Amino acid sequence: MNDEVIYLDHAAATPIDAKVLAAMQPFFADDFYNPSAPYAPAVKTRREYEAAKQLLARTIGAKSDDLVITAGATESINLAFASVSGHVVSSSIEHHAVLAAAKLHDVTFVEPDKKGIVSADKIKAAITPKTQLVSIALANNELGTIQPIRDIAEVIRKERERRLLAGDHTPLYLHSDASQGVGQLDVNVARLGIDLLTLNAAKVYGPKQVGLLWAAPLVVLQPTIVGGGQERGLRSGTENVAGTVGFAKALELANDHRKFEADRLQKLRDKLQKQLVDAFPEAVLSGNLKHRLAGHLHISFPNLDAERVLFALENRGVLVATGSACAANKGTRSHVLTAIGLAPEVADGSLRITLGHLSNDESIAKAGTILVEEITKEYARSTR
Repeated sequence: MNDEVIYLDHAAATPIDAKVLAAMQPFFADDFYNPSAPYAPAVKTRREYEAAKQLLARTIGAKSDDLVITAGATESINLAFASVSGHVVSSSIEHHAVLAAAKLHDVTFVEPDKKGIVSADKIKAAITPKTQLVSIALANNELGTIQPIRDIAEVIRKERERRLLAGDHTPLYLHSDASQGVGQLDVNVARLGIDLLTLNAAKVYGPKQVGLLWAAPLVVLQPTIVGGGQERGLRSGTENVAGTVGFAKALELANDHRKFEADRLQKLRDKLQKQLVDAFPEAVLSGNLKHRLAGHLHISFPNLDAERVLFALENRGVLVATGSACAANKGTRSHVLTAIGLAPEVADGSLRITLGHLSNDESIAKAGTILVEEITKEYARSTR
């Protein structure tokens, strides 16, 4: 493999920002104390941990008492779903963690349109008198399509109001996994109109295996991990102080630079997209092109073996994906592409290219040239 790597899979993982690592460093050695211990150094560590939670909360427009720090988005999602026992509504293009958690309940999966949008009208039609939770990601992790969360929140609000007027106290909450959208979109919980929010530090240049679940005060959460009673008894286990401090710093930086970074990534993405479409007019762009994450480019090359292209690109130092990391690892066709009706011969030629902090004009120009060359080679090989 080429020693010089051009990384174009930021949707799967991001490198830790140097400022984030610096903020975490003291808690690996000097300030290693258990936050629950009674002596002064541990009390200081506890204060640092609580300050990090307060910073996380401020960044999303919430109170720290309503946050639960977890070991990543998957755990946060499971904790959110464990808060209800009745019918749930989600979409067929959610992350595998949401799909698996939803299947533990009586569930209705709503289908998206051909561009990957889950409409508020379809959510409304899927809600039954027994529905207690609706879970829709803020942005799809494969297509980058941004969902109309505020419209869906309005549907939930009206249904909740209707139930109360009818004397029906069945709870109804809206959960959104914003792990993929954070850093490029506004994740203020009040402006989104949601009741539960999942975030993942690993998607915003923070540490892996750190996440959070925010829950509005009206949501009664049920613990999924019991033990020493940390996190208000909702997530027992010694607090991950270094991870939480790093998460807070990463989220703060992402929020501060969100608009600038989104604009920068969109320009780079559009340049790469034009180069590929100009070279291959038959290429198919998936997702809603007007409402997608700035760093996402999902492009398919009909009748091409994307897996072969992926390995050829890797040999030349360009790292991309054929779909979500979970699906690619299992060697299965993307459930997202199937749901939006992409034909198998198109879906099998799909690449998910996601830009981020490591992307710049030089690397994108070089990547574009290599992509065109390797795709051209694969088309020539396949038509022999």
